[in-house]
Parts: sequence; structure tokens; C-alpha cells
Amino acid sequence: MEQLPAFLQQAHYTSIAFSVSKTQHLVVQAKVNGVKGRFILDTGASNSCLGFDSVAKFQLETQHSATKASGAGATGMFTEQSLDNLLQIGRWKQPNFPFVVFDLTHVNSALAQYNVKAVDGIIGADVLLLGNAIIDYANYKLYLKKGV
Repeated sequence: MEQLPAFLQQAHYTSIAFSVSKTQHLVVQAKVNGVKGRFILDTGASNSCLGFDSVAKFQLETQHSATKASGAGATGMFTEQSLDNLLQIGRWKQPNFPFVVFDLTHVNSALAQYNVKAVDGIIGADVLLLGNAIIDYANYKLYLKKGV
């Protein structure tokens, strides 16, 4: 396992540290349109998402979406979409990145019950697949392949 970081670096992966919250969520820092935010790394989420309350923070332009969101005990939630965003996680960058935008109040309310800091959004499987992600749980590292 000690050789994994060197091998992945040679294979053009970038290493991003994550933390584990008291609620056992993996938490990663990322930038959207140059603005730092706090995100849950969620392998079970199909799309990366931002909360409605983060629209101004990340300078998002949103438009209507017919898609309804569901997850973590909530279903049929109204969504919008935001296209053409710059997503940066560590040194990994993805221009023209689309986000689903919906109400994350239920997520942050659940986190608050455990005195866990609120999140701005969720990094989902779309990013993990796009970056050929490898999650090294033992060393709290997310690896994303550059230039994919």
C-alpha cells in the first residue's frame, strides 16, 4: 500500500485529502467557479449537487429542470440545473461542469444534530467516474486522474 501514491502519481492522478465527519461522511474541500466550499463525497449520489442557498456564493446561473431529486429520506424535490461551471478539487479541474441544484436543508439539518459543520453540496458519482476515482480510505485520500 505504501507504493500506491507513487504509482498513481506516475499514472497522472492527483491526490486530494478528505476528512471523515462525526456522522461518518467523507468531506472534501473543492472550488466552484473559484470559490471554496465544503462537500460530502458520496459514491451513492448519481450527480454532484449544490444547495439553493449556495447559488450566490458560487456565482451560479441556474435554469429550470424537469428532474426531481430524491435521496436520504427525501423524494420528489424540485431541482434546477447549473451548467458551465469550473469545478476544482485539489489540482483536478473540470470546466463546463453541470450541477444539480436543490434544497439541501434536510442534509444540513441532519448534520447540525451532530454538531457537524454544514456542507455546500455533494460530490457524486459523475465526478468519480469522470476522474477515474480511487478512494484510499486508510489514508484519507481521494485520487482523481488528470486530463481524463
